[in-house]
Amino acid sequence: MFRVNQKEPHGGAGVTQFGRALSSVNIDILCANTPAAKGRVERAHLTLQDRLVKELRLREISDVEAANAFAPEFMADYNRRFARVPRSEHDAHRPLQPSEDLARVFSWQETRLVSKSLTLNYKRVLYVLDPTHAARAARRKAVGIEEQEDGSLSFWHGEHELLATAFPKEHRVQQAEVVENKRLAAALDFIKERQRERTEAKVAKPSTTQRDARLLRAGTPRRAATGSSADA
Repeated sequence: MFRVNQKEPHGGAGVTQFGRALSSVNIDILCANTPAAKGRVERAHLTLQDRLVKELRLREISDVEAANAFAPEFMADYNRRFARVPRSEHDAHRPLQPSEDLARVFSWQETRLVSKSLTLNYKRVLYVLDPTHAARAARRKAVGIEEQEDGSLSFWHGEHELLATAFPKEHRVQQAEVVENKRLAAALDFIKERQRERTEAKVAKPSTTQRDARLLRAGTPRRAATGSSADA
């Protein structure tokens, strides 16, 4: 949750979602890297886990609403027993800045590469970006995807929010829907781009002759060699 211990993490820079959220509001993570510091944290957790559970059981509290109502009383009693006077009365907390949007900070964020045809994939869904100036500037570049707790998505390139239309990969267009389907043109552009990339990959092979390259780019399949001159 706090840091990635792998030397080469798959997530990129090795920053967790929690670390990324704190960094965006200029908060550093200070981990308990010494046995003494770790012991203080574990003792506090043990005290809370032991006393809070017993207090709830003694008061026959078994639902969240009643536990939340009891929380202020428990906190006051816990602080009276275990609180220590700080060495300094200075409050180091700072106010939230107007530019810090907590709804975006606490979202799940990933990046995706935008194709030449203004498409990207996220969780098995193809998204087609509206062809705005900001979207065209994001071609062949990584854009940020922010997913909220309710599943809603927003796409960002720098400070510009990009509008997109979802096109599920499992979606099938029926013949009667072709005229009304507004996503079909973008999907066909995406398919055409993938076909072009596969064709160029075949052309780049050392075994591909110039004649084969012309046929591939023209969309004509290559004839298989039979070793016979009787083929018409």
